Amino acid sequence: MSSTFRNLCRSSPWKWTSLRFEYLERPGTGANLVRAWLRRPGALRLETPDGKLLHSTTGINDSRDDLYVSATRRSWLLPAHLVTPVYDGAGLVRRRPEAAYGEPSFGNGRLAAALDPVELAGNAPVPLEFPDSNPVSLEEPREVDHEGRMALETVVTRGRTYVPLDPAQPLAHPGRTLIRVDAGTGVCVASQSLDGDTAGKGHWLKILAVDEYMLDDLFLAESMNLTDVRRHISWDIGPAA
Repeated sequence: MSSTFRNLCRSSPWKWTSLRFEYLERPGTGANLVRAWLRRPGALRLETPDGKLLHSTTGINDSRDDLYVSATRRSWLLPAHLVTPVYDGAGLVRRRPEAAYGEPSFGNGRLAAALDPVELAGNAPVPLEFPDSNPVSLEEPREVDHEGRMALETVVTRGRTYVPLDPAQPLAHPGRTLIRVDAGTGVCVASQSLDGDTAGKGHWLKILAVDEYMLDDLFLAESMNLTDVRRHISWDIGPAA
């Protein structure tokens, strides 16, 4: 089960393309909750519970000329969903290929880390003769219900090779941290520090929908007034002359 948990932590880039969810920093209240729409790669919209816009991605259709002219190797990496990882027998990712990883975020690196929690597992299994090389050690994971969805829960402890995406906002705090990862998406839906000065810190994420169709209009600073083709368009026909 430990290897299953780690492989699940590596799998997020290949399990979904769009996500609608609610996100709350711990400690926090409903007043701190944000609602989010995310479409890979790079499109993110955040609102307060009462619908006030906090952030909307701009420039999603901008030219990429400057990026490619820079001629760095990273400029030419493909998005993760366009490259093939090594899977295990359950269809989870055992070894991640080189790709253009990275999730959009706004003001908090923990959100991006939660969406792709590879920092808890590393890109590939460590050699059997060096088990202490894992980024985190973990207790035996168990299946739990998280907001109506199945998740794997465990308690992790940092190892010497643990490198958080954002050092100021790690998923695994010093000491022990309770972690939940959604079984269907590979997203870290909950974290909570259990020890020391950071006890209680972490996050809570509720997945509302996976792979919904999302228009570009949702992520632009100003609406392009595009028609959502999923909605029925009524035609008012006047009386015959």
